[in-house]
Amino acid sequence: MTLTHAGHPADGFPAAALVPLVLFWGYLAAALGQRDRAGWSHRRTVSFGLGATLLVAGLLWPARDLPGHMVQHLLLGMLAPLALVLGAPGTLALRAVGPRTGRAAVRLLRHPAAGALAHPVTGLLLTAGGLWLLYLTPLYRASLDNAGLHALVQLHFVLSGYLFAWSIAGPDPGPHRPRVPVRLVVLGVGVAAHAALAQVLYAGVLVDVPATAAELQAGATIMYYGGDLAEILLALALLVTWRPERAASRPQPAAVSP
Repeated sequence: MTLTHAGHPADGFPAAALVPLVLFWGYLAAALGQRDRAGWSHRRTVSFGLGATLLVAGLLWPARDLPGHMVQHLLLGMLAPLALVLGAPGTLALRAVGPRTGRAAVRLLRHPAAGALAHPVTGLLLTAGGLWLLYLTPLYRASLDNAGLHALVQLHFVLSGYLFAWSIAGPDPGPHRPRVPVRLVVLGVGVAAHAALAQVLYAGVLVDVPATAAELQAGATIMYYGGDLAEILLALALLVTWRPERAASRPQPAAVSP
């Protein structure tokens, strides 16, 4: 018998759905505050607004069964984080705060621990590895009846998805990241990990998911094709960031700053 997710929107409007709206309000206020300076890209503002909208949609999505849960994961853990990352909220925050706070933040980002956390492999382990742990252990089953655990799973989707998207293609400043070819390899491993998990779910082997065979197959199909779409978008975002890297690799006059 299929179980219903704890904390489903039918139980009342989730307060967590207000958080993305508050975040976008703060982002918009900071972006408007840049009008007297160098300005701020409208495309970044639109991207962050889209990400906040996708987060709200994911939190309100009716995840009554595994296919609904997979759509929710796609929104919260893949599409929304990518849109938020491309909004460059870190860059905007650094421009909005004072120079002293900005320098302290940059020093923090240069700490070795920050570099380890921001590595694409870390993001891969938290995203793809987290999904394997969720579906191959009793964790998913337990989250169906425990609203607090269910909220933590959703939070993990968002934070790990954001970290992975930023580590692959984020425009914000941060610790030194591997070169683009390495990030492409990590992204390729992520694609393979999602595809393999989708096949396992489709076959219904090794997984601990209370769902019918039809629901398992529908959920696996959403994971397979929806994940492919999100990862293609992430790869495109990475290729866009590759352009300045190629330009920077050409010989430049000594007087020109990198």
